[in-house]
Amino acid sequence: PFLSLSSYLMVRTSGRPERVLPAIRQVVNDLNPGLAIAGSYTMDEVLDQAVARPRFLMSALAVFAFVALALSAIGIYGVMSYTVSQRTHEIGVRMALGAGESRVLKLVVRQGMTLVLAGLALGLAAALGLTRVLGSMLFDVTATDPVTFATVIGIIGTVALLACYLPARRAAAVDPMDTLRRE
Repeated sequence: PFLSLSSYLMVRTSGRPERVLPAIRQVVNDLNPGLAIAGSYTMDEVLDQAVARPRFLMSALAVFAFVALALSAIGIYGVMSYTVSQRTHEIGVRMALGAGESRVLKLVVRQGMTLVLAGLALGLAAALGLTRVLGSMLFDVTATDPVTFATVIGIIGTVALLACYLPARRAAAVDPMDTLRRE
């Protein structure tokens, strides 16, 4: 039977490794002409190959996270727009009775953000519950890293605030007289 043994030769150089490779091949060939050299790689190439799969998986995860964030923003915007359209008469009455634009704006944003904060609390509890599963996939960060949790909550909260703010601006621009004439 054929016996295969693999050996690796690692050489440290102060110059560019690509320039030294032909000389190293020649020295190995001079020492043992029958020795087959399967490949020559720089350490950067070896490291790139070693982290290629995790890098791809993290890139895919980042794309999916961005899509999820966009879908959640569209969903929040849609729900808040629908709520504002359903409450146009109520908002018009409030404004006719003296509620200013800022008060209506705060009312609509507060209603939307209450739901968002409840969702963030549930999501945070679920994320903390899944830390054991995710812990093995993380490098140089703990599964319960407070900076990561705060950053994610901040990003989601900011996007949700913007998604609530846009329909709230439309609600604050309601003409009370026009609304009252329609009903």
